[in-house]
Amino acid sequence: MNILVLNAGSSSQKSELYTLGETLPSEPPTPIWSAQLDWQDADAAHLTVETARGDRLEQELTDISRSSALSQLLSTLWQGPTQMIPNPQSIDGVGHRVVHGGQDYRASVIVTPEVKAAIARLSNLAPNHNPANLEGIELMEQLLGDTPQVAVFDTAFHSQIPAAAATYPGPYDWIEQDIRRYGFHGISHQYCAHRAAQLLKRDLNELRLVVCHLGNGCSLSAVKGGRSIDTTMGFTPLDGLMMGTRSGSVDPGILIHLMRQGYTADQLDPLLNKGSGLKGISGLSHDWRQIEQAISEGHDRAKLARDMYLHRLKASIGAMIMSLGGVDAIVFTAGIGEHAASVRAAVGESLAFLDAQIDTTKNQAAPVDSDIATVDSTVRMLVIQTQEDWAIAQDCWHAIGQKAHGSRR
Repeated sequence: MNILVLNAGSSSQKSELYTLGETLPSEPPTPIWSAQLDWQDADAAHLTVETARGDRLEQELTDISRSSALSQLLSTLWQGPTQMIPNPQSIDGVGHRVVHGGQDYRASVIVTPEVKAAIARLSNLAPNHNPANLEGIELMEQLLGDTPQVAVFDTAFHSQIPAAAATYPGPYDWIEQDIRRYGFHGISHQYCAHRAAQLLKRDLNELRLVVCHLGNGCSLSAVKGGRSIDTTMGFTPLDGLMMGTRSGSVDPGILIHLMRQGYTADQLDPLLNKGSGLKGISGLSHDWRQIEQAISEGHDRAKLARDMYLHRLKASIGAMIMSLGGVDAIVFTAGIGEHAASVRAAVGESLAFLDAQIDTTKNQAAPVDSDIATVDSTVRMLVIQTQEDWAIAQDCWHAIGQKAHGSRR
């Protein structure tokens, strides 16, 4: 079975093809084809394609729309030097990451007109993501006709967070307006929780985990009994931790103050989402590597950005541990979580009061999917390569199998 995964972000588009049999492998497999679009601006993108054979293609796409660029990306799967299948009809199912499922969807579902309408309706809550997700679904409908497509929602894993954690302390009317904490990065958090149990050889239902998804977007989750019971992102992905270009949580009074000075919502949106965080404070970049390089050269604003980032991260990890009533393992994942040894070390130092200790040598090496804690540490420290695309492929495989089974009945 050929499962195509489309993972659309606000500034990138990733796609992978998995060839799966009648049973799923116990370890994450390598996709036979991978492609990524990185948008440089509104009508220019860099395309990178790789295959399991070792073929590689790079192209600069200019004066092109998002849908046309996605079409060009997909065409490299069935034509040219990176061809892996004879034609689009060789695809048996398509799995899509959909950022916002609201309260309507608490699990992955086969895409129907009703599902598409819900994704469109929820675009006002995820304007940088849901429209791109829907665009991918509609393009695949044009290419593949009735081939089943599956929506895998980033909010689903957090959908059963207790009301005390999900409800904002505003007027009660907010509840009736569906203003609540939704949480995001759920596909990554769920995958990492299951992978942590696998690596620790423990029953997931017995574990208390803090999963740290630290990339350009950052969020934490408190996972107990295999379920998310708390998370840092909220009504939108802007809430919570300081991020690459997003502010994270700020005093809402600041926004009222700025609006009284004449700022509009359309001005505040890009300010908070694209002009804040590491980039906004440092004045340099959202890239952690560039921040650390600047610090080594004596850049004071870069140092302030790092110190703020770590302060907020450590404080939020403490909050997650309180929600759990203790912790068995801390999981680091995504770009910064997987590659920034200094971030992991700083967290480890702050958890010394729990007798948690990071092995310095292991932390510097940090092989994929490894435990970097010392042997006698009371808290395990795991570095896990997040595999969102593989998680999406698995959900797609299950959903298509269930549909096929149901049709036979």
